[in-house]
Order: sequence, then C-alpha cells, then structure tokens
Amino acid sequence: MFVNMKNIKIIEVKSEIGAGTRGASLGVDAIKIAALDFMSNFFVHFPTENIETENKLLFEPIESPYAKRIKGIITMYERVSKSVCETLKANWFPVVLSGDHSTAGGTIAGIKMAHPKGKLGVIWIDAHADLHTPYTTPSGNVHGMPLAAALNEDNPDCGLHELDEQTVKQWNQLKHTGKITQKVLPEDVVFISLRDYEKEEEHLIKKYGMKVFSTTEVRRKGPENIARAVIRYLKDCDLIYLSFDVDSLDASISKGTGTPVSNGLREREAEDLISKFMQHRKLCCFEITEVNPTLDKENLMAEIAFNILQRSVNVLMMN
Repeated sequence: MFVNMKNIKIIEVKSEIGAGTRGASLGVDAIKIAALDFMSNFFVHFPTENIETENKLLFEPIESPYAKRIKGIITMYERVSKSVCETLKANWFPVVLSGDHSTAGGTIAGIKMAHPKGKLGVIWIDAHADLHTPYTTPSGNVHGMPLAAALNEDNPDCGLHELDEQTVKQWNQLKHTGKITQKVLPEDVVFISLRDYEKEEEHLIKKYGMKVFSTTEVRRKGPENIARAVIRYLKDCDLIYLSFDVDSLDASISKGTGTPVSNGLREREAEDLISKFMQHRKLCCFEITEVNPTLDKENLMAEIAFNILQRSVNVLMMN
C-alpha cells in the first residue's frame, strides 16, 4: 500500500480555470524561478510531467454561472487523475504543483483509482474549506468545490441556486471521476488553519463533525504536536494525501495568492507541520497550490512555497 518514498515525480498542473482571480497558472513557473534565484538545481533531480490545460476557456463566455468553466475542469480532473493514478501504480510519489485548487479533486480521484480499496485520509492546510457546491456557491468558482466533489456532496440542505440540467449533469460527472463516487469520508478530512468559510460550508463541517485545527491551536500546541494529533486522528486510514494552499499562510506574507486571509500560519509553522507529515509512511501524495505571482512583489510567495517544497522533499527522501 505504501509507496517507495525515494521515487519522486513532479506533476505540473498550470490550470487556473477554477479561480476568480487571474494569474495562478503562472505559479508553477514562479516556483521554478524561485529555485533558480536560490541557485538550487532541485527541479533537475526529478522527472516531471506537465499536464495539458484548458486555460483557453478563459477567453470564452461562461456557460454555467454556478460552476464556471466546469466543462474544462472535468477534462482537467480526467488528466490529473490519470497522471496521479499511473504515478502511484508505478510506485512513485507524486508531488503536484497546481495553479488553482479546483484540480485537487482530480488528484484525490487519482489516488483512489490507484488504491480503490484503500481508506484515504485528507489533510487540507487552507484558509478555506472548499466545500461549496454549484447549489451553494457564492461565486461560481470551482476552486471552492474540490472537497465537496471528493465527498460526493451536494449540500441540498443549504441549496441557494436552481441549476440547469447541463450543470447538474456536469457536476455529477465531476463527482464521479474515476467511476468512484465518494473518494473520501467526511470524518477522514482534517482542516488546518481554516478561518474563512461561509455558513453553507460550516453546516457540512458541523453536520459531519469534521476535524478542524485552528491557527491559534497550531501556535499554542506547536506544529509537531498538531502533526502528531492529526496522524493519530487519521490512524484508521491506509493512505494520506496532503494539500497545501499557500493562502493558509498569514495575509502579511501570502500576498501572492488570489484569496489572502489574516490570522494564518507563519512560514516556519507551515514548514514544520508539512515536514512532520512528510515523515509518515502513509503519506502518498503532496500538493502545493494557488501561488499567483501577478499579485506579488519580488516573487515572495513562490520563494516561500519553494522553501517549503524543498525542505519537504528532503525530509521525504531521508525517510
């Protein structure tokens, strides 16, 4: 069930059709430029796969106001899930660098396709819950929906919108990527530094008793203790996927992302947390997402993301 940690493959997903702010598609290259600025040859060491995007849809009219560009996101889910599945089946560890967070649902689908019988745990380090659905979304941006898709959740209790037939069909298609409906159970999701979410998402968190560790808790107990508590909480899971959205960092440092929020993690806290998770044998995939250099000064966000990436991978390879 567990991958050989030494075999790392980088999967680049320069897609930004799920976000409301433009520029996240440039995040992967910004991280690579940060590596060059630090005179690091990190990206020379590992095989890399670049997933074709559907960013051309940014220049076309929006067809589904409650699930913008979902047609392209379905395609991205299929491409990302296939890549992640094949990487895991070849006994490699996928490190996914993605533009916007919408494609994380494809990453999760890929893990389940590779290990259909495995119980999957998800660690979601993010300011946002990403539990919206086309029925509840305030924006229509699908980067707010990947966890709901992975949970096969519509949240009808909080429905606000009447969807057209096409959107319903496309949303169902998205949720069924890999021909597996529910990829993860709500009790197997852990949020860290969650602090900016709507009442519709809060309804699901409370309904399912989903586990949340606040920034204050991380600061009070320390990253190591939180990491231990998370692993203990997910002890029944066979595999763990770690998703790191850079907006989990405090707004004072996370300017280079589309949705910065105050009271977030410090760089060192995020680094220590992620490094601790990387030591765990059940960890099967790591994703960094939502770096947007067009909103940044001097590529700071990408530099921070690269520091976290480099340290995390070093820890992974030492285990």
